[in-house]
Amino acid sequence: MISIIVPVLNEADGIVEFLAHITDNATSSKISELIIVDGGSSDGTPRLVNEYASTSRLEIKLIDSEKGRARQMNKGAQIARGGVLYFLHADSFPPKGYDTAILAETQNGNPAGCFRMRFDRPHPVLKISQWFTRFNFKFCRGGDQSLFVTKEIFDTLNGYDESYTIYEDCELINRIYDHYSFVVINNVVTTSARKYIKNGTVKLQYHFTVIHLKKIMGASPENLSNYYHRNISS
Repeated sequence: MISIIVPVLNEADGIVEFLAHITDNATSSKISELIIVDGGSSDGTPRLVNEYASTSRLEIKLIDSEKGRARQMNKGAQIARGGVLYFLHADSFPPKGYDTAILAETQNGNPAGCFRMRFDRPHPVLKISQWFTRFNFKFCRGGDQSLFVTKEIFDTLNGYDESYTIYEDCELINRIYDHYSFVVINNVVTTSARKYIKNGTVKLQYHFTVIHLKKIMGASPENLSNYYHRNISS
C-alpha cells in the first residue's frame, strides 16, 4: 500500500485541482491514504482540503505541522500506514497510473525512485532542465520529480534532515543513492513553473545551480538557506 504525503502552505488557489488529479489518476486500490500536512496556511487551504475529503473516494487526512517541508513530510511519514511513502509537492501532477507504476518498481526490487519531470511552461531553459531528469544520476534529481521510498528505508535513514529548510529533497535523495538502488520511471510528473515566472527563468535556474554547487562544496544548511532567501522569492 502507498501513503501519499504532501506538504502544503497557502495552496488554496490550486489545492482542489491537485486533489482531484491525484484521485482521478490513481488506477489501483493500493493507496492507503493521502496525507496533507499543513504548515500554517492562512488562505483557507485546510477548509478546502476538508471539503474535498468529505466526498473523496480516497482517504484524505489533514494534519498540522510546524512550517518547513522537511518537518511537514517527516510528520506525515510518522502516521503513514503504507509500506511505500510517496512524497509529492502540491504543484506537481503525477501521470495516469502513477500508483501502479510505483508498486511495479518496488515489487521489482527497486525500493526508491522518482518520475521524469516536465514544466507546464515551454521556456527553452526549462526544456533543457527537464531533459536532464531522464538520467539516473544524483545531480539530475529534485523534489519536483516526486519521490517514492519504502517506509523501511525512510526510517533507516531517519527521514528528512530538518536542519535543511531548502534542499531537503535532494539531501535525502543523495543519501538514498549512497546506500540503495534508485530508479527513474520513464513517465513524467508535470510541475508548475510559477516560481520561475515570479523570479525570472534564467535568474532562478542560475541560483538553483549555485545552490547545488555550494552543497557539493560542503556548504551548511544555514548557508544554503541564507543564499536562497537573499536571492529567491518564495
